[in-house]
Amino acid sequence: VQLQAFGGGLVQAGGSLRLSCAASGIILSPHKMGWYRQAPEKQRESVASIHSGGSANYADDVKGRFTISRDNAKNTVYLQMNGLKPEDTGVYYCHVEWTDYWGKGTLVTVSS
Repeated sequence: VQLQAFGGGLVQAGGSLRLSCAASGIILSPHKMGWYRQAPEKQRESVASIHSGGSANYADDVKGRFTISRDNAKNTVYLQMNGLKPEDTGVYYCHVEWTDYWGKGTLVTVSS
């Protein structure tokens, strides 16, 4: 099983990025998927999750700015991030919930 997260980069505050998590070796559609963030010197934290049926949950600090979605035909999960803030900086990982499968992460840096 491989999960590859990509789409990170350097963006100014207020900007947008779209992260993608593509999977091989596993069909994502039956699984709850999550995006996590690890800021420098901080613990990894949940940012958003999406159930197999499409219902989503968000951390309080990203509600209204981030949107998680999934495309089962492409076996891919997305995280649309708008209104980015410097505190959103970190390495973002995708995760197949309730498994040990994690993507390698993609770095998001938001400059003020």
